[in-house]
Amino acid sequence: MSAGFDNGGATPRPSWSPPRPIPPPHASAPPQGSALHTSASAQWAAGAAPGRASAPWAAAGPAAGGEPEGGPPRELYGTAPVPAPPYPRPAGERGPVGVAYPAGPVPPPPPAHPPAAAWSSPVPPSAQPPYPPRPPHVPTHAARARPRTAAAALCLVLGLGLLGGAGAGVWINHDPAAPTPTAAEASRRDFALARGLWHSTPVDTLFPATLYGKGLGPGGAERTWTRIGVAPAGDCREAFDPLLAKVLRPAGCVKLLRATYADATSSAVTTVGLLVTKAEAPTMRTLHNRWISERLGSRGDLMPRPVAFPGTVADGFGDRQRASWTVTLAADLPVVVYAVSGFADGREIAVPQPAASAVSAGATTAPAQAGLGHEADALADAVADRARRAAGSLTATPTGGSG
Repeated sequence: MSAGFDNGGATPRPSWSPPRPIPPPHASAPPQGSALHTSASAQWAAGAAPGRASAPWAAAGPAAGGEPEGGPPRELYGTAPVPAPPYPRPAGERGPVGVAYPAGPVPPPPPAHPPAAAWSSPVPPSAQPPYPPRPPHVPTHAARARPRTAAAALCLVLGLGLLGGAGAGVWINHDPAAPTPTAAEASRRDFALARGLWHSTPVDTLFPATLYGKGLGPGGAERTWTRIGVAPAGDCREAFDPLLAKVLRPAGCVKLLRATYADATSSAVTTVGLLVTKAEAPTMRTLHNRWISERLGSRGDLMPRPVAFPGTVADGFGDRQRASWTVTLAADLPVVVYAVSGFADGREIAVPQPAASAVSAGATTAPAQAGLGHEADALADAVADRARRAAGSLTATPTGGSG
């Protein structure tokens, strides 16, 4: 059809005009009951009523029955738009009602898959927004292994530090460049350390509260002694008979330690003493040899004195109650150990007997028959053994110092 709509005598308008771009649908919903729900394509197909001029485009709509200026009305709220022919059609082919396509060659059919829309086409890398770098993936087991690895490394460092400290201590204490001490120097060192036993060794170590002697009584009988009291550490004045004090004078006196014991029957009491001397090894060896060679231990005028403790079974233990005794001078330690025993009832003994004679077979004296020789001998040996062990620990670990 060559003629268009009746424009009321105006210049005839072409039956087809280029399509206008279709904007996207409006974001808001249409009002209820509005005439905009009428299909734009139906208005376009109806056209104007015969013999009636079309109203201007400004009043176009269902009531005016007009057509928008410049082409068919726009798509409204979800209705399908009327496709405008973008290319010529063959002569005689008709489009929608009221639209005639111009004649022309038939164009090739559109591609089966139109190009992708602009928002679906790939964005060049330069146009992509910058993103922060993705953190590296750390496996769970690796995260758990980190604390264990750190703990193992710490233990290794501590262990190496301890080993290094120990090695340094060994190197310092045992410097290979240090000269080896002579025998005399080593002896002086040991004697100086052993003199510290009187203040480095507990009283209960040297003089235990209870002492046991298996086979140390007469006939191999067992013996048990209970400590009655311990005298304060003091000097050697009034501790020996005058002649014994004179014999021991070269040894000197650092401290004198004494305690008194009673046997299990409380019938015998014994004072045991430990004298720490000032003498060095040569002097102690000389005194030891003289004591043995001259048999000074059997002389009744070279006796040690007992220590009495009032209110005990040893209350009356004095010089006249001494029944048996023994004195030992060590040759390799700065100590003198002695013991003196007597009857607990306070009886006086006219002729005391040395322990070495009282313990001999066939001895018939009162001290021997009562076992007082065994008492003095056993207690002196027990304290001498404890003193030797204490001195040995001090010389092996130099912490005692000299007195």
